[in-house]
Amino acid sequence: MSKTSLPASDSAARLREALIAAAFTADGLLERLGAPAYAALARSETVPALRATRGDSPLDTLVRLFLLQRPVPVAAAAAALPLEECAADGWVVHDGDLVEATVDVRPYGGPEGQDWFIVSDLGCAVGGAGGIGSHEEGVVLGVGGASTTLAGITVRGPVTSALDLGTGSGIQALHAAQHATRVTATDVNPRALEFTRLTLALSGAAPADLREGSLFDPVGTETYDLIVSNPPFVISPGARLTYRDGGMGGDDLCRTLVQQAGEHLGEGGYAQFLANWQHVEGEEWQDRVRSWVPAGCDAWIVQREVQDVTQYAELWLRDSGDHRTDPARYAERYEAWLDEFEARSTRAVGFGWITLRKSAAAVGNPSIVAEEWPHAVEQPLGQAVEAHFARQDYLREHDDAALLSAHFTLAEEVVQEQVGLPGAEDPEHVVLRQHRGMRRATKVDAVGAGFAGVCDGSLPAGRILDAIAQLMAEDPVLLRDRTPQAIRLLVEEGFLEPVR
Repeated sequence: MSKTSLPASDSAARLREALIAAAFTADGLLERLGAPAYAALARSETVPALRATRGDSPLDTLVRLFLLQRPVPVAAAAAALPLEECAADGWVVHDGDLVEATVDVRPYGGPEGQDWFIVSDLGCAVGGAGGIGSHEEGVVLGVGGASTTLAGITVRGPVTSALDLGTGSGIQALHAAQHATRVTATDVNPRALEFTRLTLALSGAAPADLREGSLFDPVGTETYDLIVSNPPFVISPGARLTYRDGGMGGDDLCRTLVQQAGEHLGEGGYAQFLANWQHVEGEEWQDRVRSWVPAGCDAWIVQREVQDVTQYAELWLRDSGDHRTDPARYAERYEAWLDEFEARSTRAVGFGWITLRKSAAAVGNPSIVAEEWPHAVEQPLGQAVEAHFARQDYLREHDDAALLSAHFTLAEEVVQEQVGLPGAEDPEHVVLRQHRGMRRATKVDAVGAGFAGVCDGSLPAGRILDAIAQLMAEDPVLLRDRTPQAIRLLVEEGFLEPVR
């Protein structure tokens, strides 16, 4: 099969039935391969999985055929799937007495236990580009860590319309199809749109409106309730690989994407992206990314990782397999990356999430939070993202006096830790820690710990502070004056929940 010829979706329903019947699913793979071999696949290591599928069951055949791209005997293939239909539609090809897959098919478990399948180019479902060393322009990858991260942080409320910009193999469109009445998926690469069509069909999802083009060009002036994008965000010297290189200088692609998103969001709509941004000499990264936020939008920007320019260049040179090429060629490309960074005064590159929410309240008074959070979080985070913006609305609407009149409860997942020397009468400090969502931790003083500990919604904050002042022999007026800032921080970070 030629690179431009992809399977037809006519037999997708029959093939899906066969895959599920053979337990070629995320759960079935884990049970058949075992945890070590299953985990090895994510590292592009296939030997353990090959050893685990030496049998002749339909599941063994399908793993070798679609996931590991090994030829299988015709008889085994016929026992595992509707062979003639799949061959006619181009999912597989006959080569003498052997059958070979023309595309990667990777089982993927949906958030509610759905059996989904992600279809991508050969060799691109296991481990990603770094595992295949592909240098092909237009290659379409399967599921990677970035894909699942974006899917996990996306707000999942029911919406009328959703846009997956830069759809790739269609994983974000597949998720969106579960809660959006209408899904539009775009990509500059026409092959990606075809793979999205196959992914949706093989997963039993409704088809999406597929449009070819760059950034927001394919959608004109249309607006959406949800926009998601895992764009080609890699900051590189040129646009050699469509799946990762944006083709604009520096972080301009991510900047343009974020800046243009505002005019394509309906009121209350969310736009959620993964992005890279430059750390430029003499400029705070927070200021740089805040400047991207369009008017009329609140924003939550989370930097998850930072790499210096040498680490960053090496990561993406390995991704494309350049480390396995001629050493002189590798050195030349490495130099090109460093020249690009030097020309832009870039000392490091940040990676993270950007969420926008269109809000009339943001006009003239936006809430733009930019923070660094490299610590572990609990996915999925969609509800935590929604709650973040709800808290920002609350704080924007309540001045200090209103906070003192309000009632709060301590979030259910919060625990208190006391740190100090063994046997000491008083702790050196107290830490409030979340065990859900962002899993934040914050130090509080005795007043903060006491206040949080008695917040059960029954008393207004001011009354609680008056009682604490009496117990600690403090001036209640001074305590009321200095505490709202601490309350505001505890609310902003989700330790305290307002009683509505």
